[in-house]
Amino acid sequence: MRRVVITGAGTVNALAHDVPGTLAAMAAGRCAIGPLDIPDVERLTVRIGAAVTGWDPAAHLTRGQLAATDRFAQFALVAAAQAMAQSGLAVGEGHDCGAIIGTAGGGLTTTDAAYRAVYAEGKNRVAPLTVPKLMPNAAAGHVSMAHGLRGPVFALSSACASGTHAIGLASHLIRAGAARAMLAGGAEAMLSFGGIKAWEGLRVMSERACRPFSATRDGMVQGEGAAVFVLEERAAALARGAPILAEVLGFALTSDAGDLVAPSQAGAEQAMRAALADAGIAPAAVGYINAHGTGTTANDRTEAAAIRAVFGAAPPPVSSTKAMHGHVMGATGAVEVLACLLALQDGILSPTIGFETADSDCDLDVVPNAARRAEVAVTLSNSFAFGGLNAVLVLGRI
Repeated sequence: MRRVVITGAGTVNALAHDVPGTLAAMAAGRCAIGPLDIPDVERLTVRIGAAVTGWDPAAHLTRGQLAATDRFAQFALVAAAQAMAQSGLAVGEGHDCGAIIGTAGGGLTTTDAAYRAVYAEGKNRVAPLTVPKLMPNAAAGHVSMAHGLRGPVFALSSACASGTHAIGLASHLIRAGAARAMLAGGAEAMLSFGGIKAWEGLRVMSERACRPFSATRDGMVQGEGAAVFVLEERAAALARGAPILAEVLGFALTSDAGDLVAPSQAGAEQAMRAALADAGIAPAAVGYINAHGTGTTANDRTEAAAIRAVFGAAPPPVSSTKAMHGHVMGATGAVEVLACLLALQDGILSPTIGFETADSDCDLDVVPNAARRAEVAVTLSNSFAFGGLNAVLVLGRI
């Protein structure tokens, strides 16, 4: 079976518009959550989020791309271009290269604008490119066109596990010989009035801050952005002298087949155990876990119990970076891979910021409030989504 490595990384998120800036912000424990500046914000109960600020898509995209892309696809295009530039991958005719871009909501900014035009403003028409901009596969399609990828290209939507599923499935395609290289990750831009109002109905959002694993936590905070990675077969990458950021050692995807929104300890356990088995490593080899860690009472308690069940009485350090960059929904697992790269490459464990008071139901070393130095050879990243869909990646240092 072919081994798979990551040779390029790119991102646009609330912490920074590139990977170096994001890693520096994670190491510094910087919080990008703040007041939202969107139409009708005064009608919202939740008025905070981790928005991408200072974003000028015209500085990165062609006029044609600008006219045809929603914000989520713009993020994906720029992140993919960064990843390709770092990797130096030569696509050639592109028939053996592809892209999988996960998203939970697709072009929600476009959808929101269209509904506003028709229902609030009484217009009888919407913009001609509304459908191409809002469709969930738009980001994957634009990435394929930008880089000449003529192999497997599609969108993947599994709520908050979308980005992790995309990376894992891309690695499986390469393992199986169905692709030489893949761009994979997630993109999301849900910080619109409609996007937030819908989530308010679930009553899982905090009005103050994201505080994962803290006894004072009171909900999640939304973010936006994208992260995209170049994955390729290890021998080919080494032969061309590509930069090797990490190896995808293992991946597992499972379903709880239970409640649509309530997390399952058994499901989380099964996914972690299966990912470790796929990697062929023991739990003791893992030096850092990037948790799903949403800051909701149910998720953090359930995930902590699952981690203790899999890793025993002394699990490795666990942190949630969502307190910094927000919950980026379908892109969150991809953005969180960057925290794993920071641990593997630089020996820095990203902190769980906003931590105030220990919770006996979340008895973990959560690297509270400040980053920590550690020698890490293997990391594990969790994504547990609505629908009972679980995805876990195991990454290793080359």
